[in-house]
Amino acid sequence: MIAGGAVIVARNVHKSFGAVKAVNGVSFSVPEGSSFGLLGPNGAGKTTLMRMVYGVSRRDREPPSEIRVFGHDPERDELAIKFVAGVVPQENNLDEELNVTQNLQVFARFYHLTGRRAAERIDALLAFTELADKRAVRIRHLSGGMKRRLVIARALLNNPRLLILDEPTTGLDPQVRHLIWEKLRALKRQGLTILLTTHYMEEAFQICDTVFIMNRGERVVEGNPQALVRREIEPYVLEIYTREAFERVRDHLPAPGTRIEESGGVVRVYSSDDAGLLRAGERLGPGDYHLRPSNLEDLFLKATGSTLNALQ
Repeated sequence: MIAGGAVIVARNVHKSFGAVKAVNGVSFSVPEGSSFGLLGPNGAGKTTLMRMVYGVSRRDREPPSEIRVFGHDPERDELAIKFVAGVVPQENNLDEELNVTQNLQVFARFYHLTGRRAAERIDALLAFTELADKRAVRIRHLSGGMKRRLVIARALLNNPRLLILDEPTTGLDPQVRHLIWEKLRALKRQGLTILLTTHYMEEAFQICDTVFIMNRGERVVEGNPQALVRREIEPYVLEIYTREAFERVRDHLPAPGTRIEESGGVVRVYSSDDAGLLRAGERLGPGDYHLRPSNLEDLFLKATGSTLNALQ
């Protein structure tokens, strides 16, 4: 463990692919026992940064930079990190020809888990991920959500101190997504440190103590998600779905303190006066507007001028 109780420390990290700066001078630290989320749109640099943390990709030599995971440099001590960390990649890279238990048995050998110890650990993880009744089912017959839970179980085989997840719930239906969130919260309560990438703002709210929002390889803002939204942005937003509808209510918006953003054809009106926003919205048809609390998506739009889920 390095000084200050931080499991991961990154300082001035850069990564280029030709002329493209995928990561540009990023620094952060992840305290022990916390959940830290790298948040941003596709192409923001989240996965590239994650791959450097667990040693799959090398950071640029210049300018000088540093990454430490439990005090280890992932470029020199990749194996030492792998023995204390579990990784859930974006893709469900399971062996389709094997069944659920066999997939876990193969990986258990990498951690010198055999015999009764391996069987007990596999049983416990299948129960935890609610896959015990699927132990003999071949991978090709599992749903997408079941495969994702199995990949998480596989990442926990070595009883890691750090769990790294790259887009853990992308493409899953809401019910499965919430089940995975529940399991991740349970792991955090047990003291596991979690590092994840996501472009789902709700996922960050549900799981993360700290979010690190990125765009085009750079840090936009960092902090506790609830505190960031309270501190950085107006509490309510009226979404108006056409410019024509917005023009009909422009003169009826609350003032002062109203801020207007337009992105992707949607006009968003921000204010602390929720009653005033509602009165303006009620002048429109029910399908023309939506009044809701502000969230991380709105914070990102304010900071960058684009929405969090925009494609890069």
